[in-house]
Amino acid sequence: MRNAPTILHLDMDAFYASVEQASKPSLRGKAVVVGGLGPRGVVATASYEARVFGVHSAMPTAQARRLAPNAAYLVPRFGIYREISEQVMALLRELSPLVEPLSLDEAFVDLEAVGAAWDEPSARLVGTRLRADIRAVTGLAGSVGLAASKMLAKIASEQAKPDGLVLIEPGTERAMLGPMSVRTLPGVGPATGDHLRRAGIHTVDEIAEAGEDELVRLLGKAHGHALYAMALAHDERPVVAEREAKSVSVEDTYDVDIHDRVRVGLEVQRLADRCVRRLRGAGLSGRTIVLKVRRYDFSTLTRSETLRGPTDDPAVVREAAARLLDAVDTTGGVRLLGVGVSGLADYTQEDLFAQAAGERGEHFEEEGDHDEPAEERAVVPAERRWAAGHDVRHVEYGHGWVQGSGLGRVTVRFETPESEPGRVRTFRVDDPGLEAAEPLPLVARRPGDSGAGGREGEGGSGVAPVVSGG
Repeated sequence: MRNAPTILHLDMDAFYASVEQASKPSLRGKAVVVGGLGPRGVVATASYEARVFGVHSAMPTAQARRLAPNAAYLVPRFGIYREISEQVMALLRELSPLVEPLSLDEAFVDLEAVGAAWDEPSARLVGTRLRADIRAVTGLAGSVGLAASKMLAKIASEQAKPDGLVLIEPGTERAMLGPMSVRTLPGVGPATGDHLRRAGIHTVDEIAEAGEDELVRLLGKAHGHALYAMALAHDERPVVAEREAKSVSVEDTYDVDIHDRVRVGLEVQRLADRCVRRLRGAGLSGRTIVLKVRRYDFSTLTRSETLRGPTDDPAVVREAAARLLDAVDTTGGVRLLGVGVSGLADYTQEDLFAQAAGERGEHFEEEGDHDEPAEERAVVPAERRWAAGHDVRHVEYGHGWVQGSGLGRVTVRFETPESEPGRVRTFRVDDPGLEAAEPLPLVARRPGDSGAGGREGEGGSGVAPVVSGG
């Protein structure tokens, strides 16, 4: 471990919900929940105002509605989240070439790589300036942790929330960690925490006192060794710049199980096309096509097929996904489908016919029942539906966002990021004057603007000079 706090961990506060509050003046300072809204929906992010009621990420949306019935429940807008994430990551890369993104709203930065921090005051100055730059460029709040290791920097950023900075000085780590709950350490989830509690181990100090041999006996060799090292504040993991994507995938969870085999096939084809769009958008191709099926009884199967060479051709991916589906029994119903491409490359095999019809290897695997976040949901086909929180425009009333829809009606609040809270109007779902729209910039650029200004909204959320592509 280093002798200076040169590892920085950034975590954007309640990221999706904060973007929605910044975008929608009527929601600033209010409880906002972003996630799936169907019967099987799951919370992706809850604003701090919603967390007061006990709502948290990964909670079933139905449970969240019982806890916070008056909150605003919105469908994610991943296009604008990615846009803002790219701006934040660009600021981090200005600090150091060693940036390790963990998700859209979280990353590690190695400040030692460029000598940006050599002691406590210099590290604190870097963190303070970064938070100011993020607020100036995006209008949003980010919490920063600074320490001599990745584990400690992440713990520090958790302590800093919301909208703060915590620096752990080298030499103070053991004293700081000691009284904390075992759940503070990475990898100690509810099951491991309960196992340790039954053994009389509740704090990090008690992990260290139990000793390595006892932890190995309780948790197994690998986990026991790792947990003991963390309790002693030992973490030698380096910051790894720009971790390569191992796969590109999309999936959908259905509110009602799909029993019709023809519809299952059509859904797989649609998912294959969406997957290829993401693949091409990233400038990639891949050799292995993967199909994921979660059945009515929650059992999850994956099937994969490896082609002769990488492809980004939608016909090839569709055909491979269809062949894989033929090997899956969907009797009883399907609750989730996914299509992915792995074995990624930055070029495409020219002989598409050869890879479509040629040799391939198949791999069959049973998965545990764990949900992966689906970053893209279906844009609803056939009839016009309106997703809560998504942007619309009316020929008479201008820009707004969907508050809700049902019974042939859609309710829209007409406001923009820089307006006052707007008025609500209701239309028929097939109103010809209403159409889907792109998100607006969270702050309008003005003549002479350097792009580094903005006003803050209520509840710690502000506004940002961002134009989203969708």
